Amino acid sequence: MLFINTRPLDRAAQLSLTLRSAGVAVAELPLLELKPRAWSEALAACYAQLSAADVLVVVSPSAVTFGMQGLRKAGISLDQLEHIQWVAVGDATAAKLADYGIHSVVPQVETSEGMLTLSHLEQLETGACVAFWRGEGGRQFMMQQLLARGIQVLNFVLYERHLPEETTQKVKTLISEHQLSSPYCMLITSEASWLNWLDLIQSHLSVLSHAHFLVLGVRLFELLEQSRITLNKDFKIIQLEDLNATHILQHVQVVQGNT
Repeated sequence: MLFINTRPLDRAAQLSLTLRSAGVAVAELPLLELKPRAWSEALAACYAQLSAADVLVVVSPSAVTFGMQGLRKAGISLDQLEHIQWVAVGDATAAKLADYGIHSVVPQVETSEGMLTLSHLEQLETGACVAFWRGEGGRQFMMQQLLARGIQVLNFVLYERHLPEETTQKVKTLISEHQLSSPYCMLITSEASWLNWLDLIQSHLSVLSHAHFLVLGVRLFELLEQSRITLNKDFKIIQLEDLNATHILQHVQVVQGNT
């Protein structure tokens, strides 16, 4: 059974290695690539207010990289942010922060819902400030929930997400070689990734019927469930609680045993 790893190339390696070491065929098909936003007055204004934040939520390793670059541009040292509680969306982001000597808390479930259950966020009082280092379009739900509680949100849009140009040709190859005409597994980690996938296969929607989609979190599960109804395609959906490579391998092995 083929596993399609849709993570950006800089994050795909460990998962692909784990699966291949267990004998799983892997095709790397990134549905997103991340490009930094140009420095702007809006970003400069956000950095000027950062010291007022109580919590800083960092949503990806790329957000760490681009966020730290912004600190340097703004002339802000980490010592000036010692009072801030750092929150990382997952272990990979936490490890990237640790490279800078920063300790962060990580939710058990690597989603917006998981982060909202952290005591560091649940216990914030009205008027507190939460900063987000994120990409374009990401974490809207989480920010809306905080705003509804009277929490101030400082919104750093540090990068944009695009469909890699080479992915279109890779999909054509997978379809022409009939690799999607038998059961396959595919990782979906964001709404943007899912919408990109539907756009790529809009002329070949029949390939959906052979898919076992591994999706991160309940909201993505519900999104794919709605797509399944709307498109009238009987694909399978498996909800993940994290992106741990070993856990994903376990799910793939269960699918292999049932197909």
